[in-house]
Amino acid sequence: MRKFLQLSLSLLLLSSLAPFTNQSVSALQSPGKLAFAEAAASAQVGEPSSIAAPALKWQNGGCTSWCETGWYSSPAVADLDGNGIMEVIGSGYAIQVLDGASGALLWRMKSGHDRSEGSSASNVGRTWPGIVVADVDGDGLLEIVTAHSGGYVSVYDNQGYFQPGWPQRPASNELRGLSVYDLDNNGSMEIIVTAASYSGTNTWVLSPQGQLRPGWPQLNGTGSAYGIFNDNAAVGDLDNDGLGELVIPSDVHYVAAYEANGDQIPASSIYGSKTWAQVGVWEDLSIELRGWGACDGTRKESFRPNFAHTPAAIADLNRDGINEALVIGNMYNCISGYPSQYMAAFLFNADRSRYNTGGFDWSLNPIDTGAPLMEDYNVIESNMPNPVIADLDGDRVQEILYSSYDGRVHAFWLDKTEHGSWPYNVASGGLAFASEPLVADLDADGQAEVIFTTWVQKGTNQTGKLIILDYLGNLLQSVSLPLAVNGTWNGGLPAPTLANIDSDPDLEVVVNTAQSGIVAYDLPGTSGARLLWATGRGDYQRNAFSQPDDRLHASLTPSTPLASPGDTLSYRIKINNPGPPLTNVSLTASLPAEISYSGSMTASSGTAGYSAGQVTWSGSLVYDQTLTIRFDTIVDSGLTGSRFLTAQLSIQDSLGSDYAQNTIVSVNSQSIFLPTLSNHAGP
Repeated sequence: MRKFLQLSLSLLLLSSLAPFTNQSVSALQSPGKLAFAEAAASAQVGEPSSIAAPALKWQNGGCTSWCETGWYSSPAVADLDGNGIMEVIGSGYAIQVLDGASGALLWRMKSGHDRSEGSSASNVGRTWPGIVVADVDGDGLLEIVTAHSGGYVSVYDNQGYFQPGWPQRPASNELRGLSVYDLDNNGSMEIIVTAASYSGTNTWVLSPQGQLRPGWPQLNGTGSAYGIFNDNAAVGDLDNDGLGELVIPSDVHYVAAYEANGDQIPASSIYGSKTWAQVGVWEDLSIELRGWGACDGTRKESFRPNFAHTPAAIADLNRDGINEALVIGNMYNCISGYPSQYMAAFLFNADRSRYNTGGFDWSLNPIDTGAPLMEDYNVIESNMPNPVIADLDGDRVQEILYSSYDGRVHAFWLDKTEHGSWPYNVASGGLAFASEPLVADLDADGQAEVIFTTWVQKGTNQTGKLIILDYLGNLLQSVSLPLAVNGTWNGGLPAPTLANIDSDPDLEVVVNTAQSGIVAYDLPGTSGARLLWATGRGDYQRNAFSQPDDRLHASLTPSTPLASPGDTLSYRIKINNPGPPLTNVSLTASLPAEISYSGSMTASSGTAGYSAGQVTWSGSLVYDQTLTIRFDTIVDSGLTGSRFLTAQLSIQDSLGSDYAQNTIVSVNSQSIFLPTLSNHAGP
């Protein structure tokens, strides 16, 4: 059967209807030195709602007569088989898949084994990094990826059976880092693992089929690296070239950075001809530029960080379109004994130079943030300062959060200060540490909440807490985690996970506890929550690459792109705000002289009007609201010849960002007919 498709030849040559966010003339520029309090106030719409206390939903998930010890592995939540029912996937040693609504065990396999080997398979070892759930091979189905002690990494299908080519054992030491990322942007993801090895060769990159990627493992060549004793690697498009890069701190005072093919990334020319891995990090930039310190006990010559347990993250913190690398380090004095001083946050540009942009100068990191309370894991399990990058106050500039061995959770603004009640002390009632925090706007009021768990000293027969703070570090809710099923202490070492695990509209918090299995809490009133950093290392790819989607999505659409003189054209403007609330937003749609406004103006919110060839609108946009504006126009009846008539849409938000889009209507255009053929028989 032959069909005909009428197309405008002129519209084949133009792409005027491109997505709005690709037409921005000044997309999300940083407000620079705008006062943070003023920016936060301008982002707020209405009064913030209260945050209800978390309510225990189920506990002891995956436990039998005893509970496996949970370590630092953040759980995942997914509808693995596409049946509409969410599963919780977590691991201490065995990988366990639980029913989200009830916590009932669905299936389990020992680490490094799959379901075909049964429950009698011997353990390979514990699971340190978070559970990865992603479509690794690009076939449209989810896979589960796990890494363990013994050096094993496994890729499973959504039923818990090995994918072809797995498991692999790239190292004999424990794999403490795991992430996945499409490094070469070809539709499938590479699997990146790092090992607690006693060698500079500490990172392996594997294909979805288990082959070692050319150029790996690393570190090869010159530079300094050593074992990686936490989930340290950050993987993302650091330099905005469309490909993935890797930033990898390790057990030295150097940070290595690699291209997808394993080539080391050059450092700024201020360091000479060195790569990232050849530039030692010092507290004092002048010593760093000199290239060595005397380690004589004086602060300037002796304070440098170690990165054995301190991860990296990648993000565009000030939203200027350029990504930065954040690395946390354990600052120590390099005299004999190497005494720890404080946890330090370093912010680097893509060329390894220190960040100094828009009035935010990180040439010197925030110093003396808090001395360690305890570094002996025989007394209390070690703090892991995994960094988090998220916009707390709704000004579209991101903040830096991490938990420290000083017993506090820190939050730094780009001005290098901690605002409000930050840092928050979790050790005020006794020795305790906090997990990697989560960030979410639970009540969608424009300011985010911070959620984390704590754990306590061994032998106390006490337990940690699930804590919720507001964006300024004030306590909103604190509930005790269950007591240990086996053991003399309890708490949650890894980042919990925020997800909807049942049939109601609200979120739950899922916690992989140390001594009471997997636990879930209901979060009443969170059906409209906006998730910013919802699980360990940001998402289920565990790559610590923060890419918040809070740019306005908008369109200006005519009822037809083809018109004749005298036709009535209806225009529709749609704007959706996926980010924090915006007040004092203004919009202008400028009509061409050949198209006249004819009325029928409607707007779903705010105030719309028309004057002198321009449709205008002003108002507020709350989170996830879609604004719709409609109006009618008439095409000049006296037009002759083929014409392209352009309407221009511009928007100014309340934070200093401007957006623009053009939409073209073709008048008196020549049409052509293209045949299309069906692939079935019949009339």
